[in-house]
Amino acid sequence: MPPPATPAPSAAVQPCLRTHGKEVARLHLFDWIVLLLLVATTGALGLVQPFHRFVAQDMMSDLRYPMKGSTVPDWAVPVIAIVVPMVFIVGTYIKRRNVYDLHHATLGLLFSVLITAIVTVAIKDAVGRPRPDFFWRCFPDGVPKYNNVTRDVICDGKPGVIKEGYKSFPSGHASGAFAGLGFLSWYLAGKLKAFDRRGHVAKLCVVLLPLLMATMVAISRVTDYWHHWQDVFAGGVLGLVVASFCYLQFFPPPYSEHGVWPHAYLEHIRRPEGEMQGQSTTNSNMHHNSLPLDLSGSNETRTTSHALDSMEEGSRDQ
Repeated sequence: MPPPATPAPSAAVQPCLRTHGKEVARLHLFDWIVLLLLVATTGALGLVQPFHRFVAQDMMSDLRYPMKGSTVPDWAVPVIAIVVPMVFIVGTYIKRRNVYDLHHATLGLLFSVLITAIVTVAIKDAVGRPRPDFFWRCFPDGVPKYNNVTRDVICDGKPGVIKEGYKSFPSGHASGAFAGLGFLSWYLAGKLKAFDRRGHVAKLCVVLLPLLMATMVAISRVTDYWHHWQDVFAGGVLGLVVASFCYLQFFPPPYSEHGVWPHAYLEHIRRPEGEMQGQSTTNSNMHHNSLPLDLSGSNETRTTSHALDSMEEGSRDQ
């Protein structure tokens, strides 16, 4: 007599904001608190008086560039670094309805931008490198004054303008742009499967577009005479490195087999439903304490395999 037919396994329920949003946010409550502390730290560092580096008369030859307005104003940096990537992140959620992706991409992006901002401002305050237009910030009337003994500058410009003149290294526009748009490049590379070895160069072009935009922001700081080229180079490297660490903290590398979705979602679809309900009542970290899979050929294992296959098919359809 043939064995009774086994019902076909169903794919894991797609976690959306309505069903899993509160649970995911609660599990990462501490991370959001840390983000608020980073915001406060960034604001506090902005109030610190930067180091006033010694500037002698013979050093002014490289610091006499004219004062100009910014092609990319200060208010545009958060828009470029945060709002633009969020458009793609939210768009992905609207299409795929994956709250783990929405939450972790948002968290990673904000950490990338805020950590970069803190490091950038801290280095600015500690280094105190004069901007290329420092002469006109220090002597707005064009008449230089120097200490008779040390030959250091004696500035008579506006205090706020002079303070800003000692914040050349590294470029905050460059580091912020590369922190946000660099994270977006990683994110697009994962979603598009840009490194699937199928030779689709168009995907690579899409991935590089955010980096091109960040590069243009950095170049504008040199052409506006707000920064030396070393400032924007260092800022760009800083932002891109932080963005890479933050992305890989939440997502697998884009070239990996399951590089489309965050680590937490992969753990979610590997867990039986009962274990997920049990964990939702605790404060344990779902990222580091994943439960072992049952490898004995049970229905849970077959369900997990089917869910992974469904996820891969969905990612290839994008």
